[in-house]
Amino acid sequence: MNLETKVMTELKTAMKAKDQAALRSIRAIKAEILKFKTSGTGAELDDAAGIKILQKMVKQRQDSLDIFVKQNREDLAQTEREEIAVISTFLPEQMDEAELEKVLSDIIAKTGASSMRDMGKVMGMASQQLAGKADGKTISTFVKKLLG
Repeated sequence: MNLETKVMTELKTAMKAKDQAALRSIRAIKAEILKFKTSGTGAELDDAAGIKILQKMVKQRQDSLDIFVKQNREDLAQTEREEIAVISTFLPEQMDEAELEKVLSDIIAKTGASSMRDMGKVMGMASQQLAGKADGKTISTFVKKLLG
């Protein structure tokens, strides 16, 4: 089932359950999909594009959450937490740290990277291989740790 179909199915379920947090989040996903489809690029909404859209949405909400927590706005922070939780259900399962470190070690061995100067090569390969399974910031942190 593609992302668009899954979103529509979940939207109907949330409407029937009168789940306001889910409705708000799923409508936001639907709006982003519509924006992507009408952007004029002619790109097809495949799984990779859908994952990128969802990851971007989670990152935006995470940034907002950090700001709201710093400003002691718990009411707004709670809204962001709810939306992150709903949007995350549409993303593939994230890798745990041990798994991620093993995969990154293999990539470093393949590329022959030995210092921080080789980080670009490792990050390029890792970003392709781990798309949707881990966010870029986490990947970057582990690569720096392994190369440093």
